[in-house]
Amino acid sequence: MSASASTAPATSPATARPIRRVAILFAGGPAPAANAVISTAAAAFHRDGIEVLGIMNGYSHLVEFGPDNAMQEGRDYVVLDQARLRRTRNTRGIMIGTARTNPGKDVAHPSHLGDAKRTAPMKTVYEALRSLGVDALVSIGGDDTLKTANKFKMFQDFLPEGSKRIAVVHVPKTIDNDYRGIDFTFGYFTAVETLAGEIRNLLADAEATRGYFIAECMGRSAGWLAYGAAIAGEASLVLSVEDVEEKLSAEETVTDPKTGVTSTRKIMDIAKVVDIITKLMLAREAAGKQFGVVVLAEGLAQYLPASYLEGAKFDEHGHLSLASTNLAKTMVKAIEAEYKKRTGKSKRITGLQLGYEARCAQPHAFDVILGSQLGVGAYRALVENGLDGVMVSCSGQLNLYYVPFETLVDPETLVTVVRFIQGGSDFHRLARFLENYPHD
Repeated sequence: MSASASTAPATSPATARPIRRVAILFAGGPAPAANAVISTAAAAFHRDGIEVLGIMNGYSHLVEFGPDNAMQEGRDYVVLDQARLRRTRNTRGIMIGTARTNPGKDVAHPSHLGDAKRTAPMKTVYEALRSLGVDALVSIGGDDTLKTANKFKMFQDFLPEGSKRIAVVHVPKTIDNDYRGIDFTFGYFTAVETLAGEIRNLLADAEATRGYFIAECMGRSAGWLAYGAAIAGEASLVLSVEDVEEKLSAEETVTDPKTGVTSTRKIMDIAKVVDIITKLMLAREAAGKQFGVVVLAEGLAQYLPASYLEGAKFDEHGHLSLASTNLAKTMVKAIEAEYKKRTGKSKRITGLQLGYEARCAQPHAFDVILGSQLGVGAYRALVENGLDGVMVSCSGQLNLYYVPFETLVDPETLVTVVRFIQGGSDFHRLARFLENYPHD
């Protein structure tokens, strides 16, 4: 997507009014350099004398607003003044907290926006922000938070004529780097380096003990984080959801026990995955290497056969709780059995999960710079350009541009479009090239 194609104004009458107070909200999982975005955005608004409120813990307090539960400073929001922002750009964590509360979960089609019951949580959020005198909202978060920002913007189209409109811009956040409309998301490279360091530690352990580690790495929808960590960490092999699409898929027919409806779903061909990993181990042994680390993107768990997912948990956005499936340990048993079948020997293979330790790591300089530019970009979008309903983005040497929500969200389902690693792309080929395994 070129910058020229992404800068079409997404304005509304509300954006022409002076902005005197802005709310900043962070939702979803943490990411390194979150505070760089928050602090630089707030500092930029201060330059124009605009007051900035930090909404605490995502949407969780906003949806509880009501006549008997007014928004309270210190509990539900904080004033992001100069004193609070002092030397926060490089700090860990999220100064305003986060949560996964989803006020738009009942809105799955544009027609739902006219349904008062489905949009009741969105109305509560709107009224909560209006009670604070907010003129604009800076939303920071992942693809689900982008969905919510878009729904919040669209919800306001159904307000009574003459209603005050709250402009909204979104800053993309995910260590998974699977965002359409931006080259790299803030925190990605810090997370890659953190996980790569752990993979290098595991590799040294594996060599000392002549064993293998199956490391399950964060990355629900795409394999950017797993691939990046594997390349930087010198892992022996990496596989992600994109690889299932390419050659490791199968189909399964399942019947919903509640509805009795039978459907067919794509699954991961576990036998093929086990075959690839076992062949890797044998190829490395032939080269005098009796050890290694295999990285699997956690999103592969979504493709496990139904028998592996019985009793699985789901979050407010309908996503499978990947941590509870423990993909790595599930795969270990199958790999151990196949290795012994082919060699007659046992092999020490350990499965473990990586990821949470990377989300609040000390941010690297690049992520602080990128986060700072995106934070300032939120100010420029709202104040300098009078935009509403855009995602702040960077390309090239961190040049700012603004992507309209409607180009990032499916117009029918209102779901964001994931950016996968393209099979055969130079990035994908790099990982394959560095693996000492003869791929088919």
